[in-house]
Amino acid sequence: MLTQDRTDSEASALTGAVRELARRTHFPVSFGGLVSDGNARIGAIYGSRTRSLDGLSVQVMRGLGGRAMAELRPRATPDYGAARHITHDYDRHILGEGISTLLAVPVIVGGRVRGLLYGGAWASTNVDEVVMKPAFQVADALATELRVRDEVERRLSALDAGPGLTGVSATSPAQHPSLPAAHREELRESYAELRTIASTITDPSVRARLEQVEQRLAVLSGDDDAQHQASTVTLSPRETDVLACAAIGATNAQIAAQLSLREGTVKAYLSSAMSKLDASTRHAAVTKARRSGLLP
Repeated sequence: MLTQDRTDSEASALTGAVRELARRTHFPVSFGGLVSDGNARIGAIYGSRTRSLDGLSVQVMRGLGGRAMAELRPRATPDYGAARHITHDYDRHILGEGISTLLAVPVIVGGRVRGLLYGGAWASTNVDEVVMKPAFQVADALATELRVRDEVERRLSALDAGPGLTGVSATSPAQHPSLPAAHREELRESYAELRTIASTITDPSVRARLEQVEQRLAVLSGDDDAQHQASTVTLSPRETDVLACAAIGATNAQIAAQLSLREGTVKAYLSSAMSKLDASTRHAAVTKARRSGLLP
């Protein structure tokens, strides 16, 4: 079951996506919902002239949206009322709003539909590639945000389920037993993976959530017998990203691919981090960063 914080966070992401869809496609009305119990329950509406869309819940294979959910691809019609390739279970909602042109785009995460976005217009018009492309991009961006949230929750659940980790928070360092080497390595890999994911996210709330998880991972991987050394070193976000990947054995080429950087740029970030940490090798830089609490 979703926590209330996660539910609120996903609802906020949906609202942002619906508004972005309207901005980028110029549909006068846009709306969308997240899938729960197999139905896409409309939770965000922008630009509507009536309250007809309130309470709309779309089932798979029912209506235009249900068809998009079943086929895992967008569906559109320039004349919703006369469309013969869909059922008309939701005419009261769609026609009640006066919508003629309708586009439905599924939000797909891990091969399954997690949400549904709609763009609608009161006049009849063809939905071409110029409109389709930005709609796809908005749906993809929302899918990425949901995937990140899923990963965050999975990581947190794994941490809470781990031996001796329950109740540990980012504000209570050194109050946990020393982790076995295998668990510590898993945390470091998780940290690097989350840094990589975070580098693709522009939503401030999502990035803040990821930073909280990263801090927690850094605390949990520490040793009881080794307090972090006081350090005035500050690494930039990109220097930390690169060093976190290097810490788990990634080559410059692999880091470049993971972070969508040029290999020369990766070398520059590593060199800068090594200089700040007064380290002559990447291994020494990783060691000093860990001792300083800059890496888990």
